[in-house]
Amino acid sequence: MSMIRKIIHIDEEKCNGCGACVNACHEGAIGLVNGKAKLMHEHYCDGLGDCLPACPTGAITFVEREAAAYNEQAVLANKQKKMQQEGMRLHGGCPGTRMKMIQHAEPSGVEMASAQAQSRLSQWPVQIKLVPVNAPYFDGARLLIAADCTAYAYAAFHERFIKGHITLVGCPKLDSVDYSDKLTEIIRNNDIQSVTIVRMEVPCCGGLEHAAKIALQQSGKFIPWQVVTISTDGRILE
Repeated sequence: MSMIRKIIHIDEEKCNGCGACVNACHEGAIGLVNGKAKLMHEHYCDGLGDCLPACPTGAITFVEREAAAYNEQAVLANKQKKMQQEGMRLHGGCPGTRMKMIQHAEPSGVEMASAQAQSRLSQWPVQIKLVPVNAPYFDGARLLIAADCTAYAYAAFHERFIKGHITLVGCPKLDSVDYSDKLTEIIRNNDIQSVTIVRMEVPCCGGLEHAAKIALQQSGKFIPWQVVTISTDGRILE
């Protein structure tokens, strides 16, 4: 049944894909599609707006329009279905905050000896928010833009990604900021040779990938770039 009622509206131009609204929506009405928040089920939205204060970019507002009536029974049924599928109590819609245990086989003594690696970090600071836009180490740099969690998830991160690169890290979900403007200035004002974006498989990491792609476009430069996705159990996903 449709009716004129208050319901959320998501401005995709303002959305940075952080996923905070997905986590804040207890009804499960919002999801991430191609790195953007989207109202997936009108009849799940109760119109109370728990998602509004969670949005760091102001992309969510209220509108009054014809929409499906809020269906509490459908919301409860959906929550129960998800609980059964996951075998655990839900703590929100964001896979980035979902609990799970990960087990790895212990390496042999030989492997342990060869695993005594050295740091490959070649500059400081590394946080996108803190790094100077015109730092001298950007001249001729191969730029690595990595989500905070990637170095913890992927064991050989220093050798595989940091080595030979200038490293920038950030998390749009925790920092509540759109990195695209600063990344644009870094790429536009420096002789960047290539850009590698390393993100986690969780949807909220789409915000970092999106910001980097926007920066590449806005810089006006044609620079080789690639995106590498890491699984939560530490694998590179093809």
